[in-house]
Amino acid sequence: MDFEPLGVAADLVILTVREGSLEVLLIRRGIEPHKGRWALPGGFVRPKEDLEAAARRELAEETGLVSDRIHLEQVATYGEPGRDPRGRVVSVAYLALVPDLPAPVAGTDAASASWAPADEVLADPERLAFDHHRILADGVERARAKLEYSPLATAFCAGEFTIAELRGIYEAVWGTPLDPRNFHRKVTKTDGFVVPLGATTTRDGGRPAQLFQRGPATNLHPPLTRG
Repeated sequence: MDFEPLGVAADLVILTVREGSLEVLLIRRGIEPHKGRWALPGGFVRPKEDLEAAARRELAEETGLVSDRIHLEQVATYGEPGRDPRGRVVSVAYLALVPDLPAPVAGTDAASASWAPADEVLADPERLAFDHHRILADGVERARAKLEYSPLATAFCAGEFTIAELRGIYEAVWGTPLDPRNFHRKVTKTDGFVVPLGATTTRDGGRPAQLFQRGPATNLHPPLTRG
């Protein structure tokens, strides 16, 4: 035999915005290897399971979060020898963007589950087990880049939102303040980005603000920029 046995896993970078902070969902491992350490949710792909099905199953099993409201996409594949002490394991990482949700409930393979500020986790390369720091860094950068040229910032929002709430998503993900007037103009003038609902809310404080929902666009022309 000219190949060694290979395990395939699906790992999840699950991001949300909570109180103006970009946060990542972590689980504290309840089993070896790295028992007791924080990690990204994930697990092995079953024999008759495709990759996305495995990612969605792990999402539900290890966190209690349902996946029907979640944007899910592949980020990259990680297969460096030695990345897992159990043997040769290749991991396919997925990025999930979710609206602010209640505290997660850990599944059978996790001792606990918790949201944590993404920047704080990334500032400590030793905090996560395996090579999950690298996977998280790649997932966060993917999210930041996609917000420039796609309407996926709305995946962090409820079904109805104000432009100020949408701007707060961009500021949290990009980590930089944006000019309110310029942002409002760019968003409302970008064809198909948002659609007005003809209703207002006062939850932003001050004067009533118009409510919007995501429009039909799949790409933003021109793109928004972080600078």
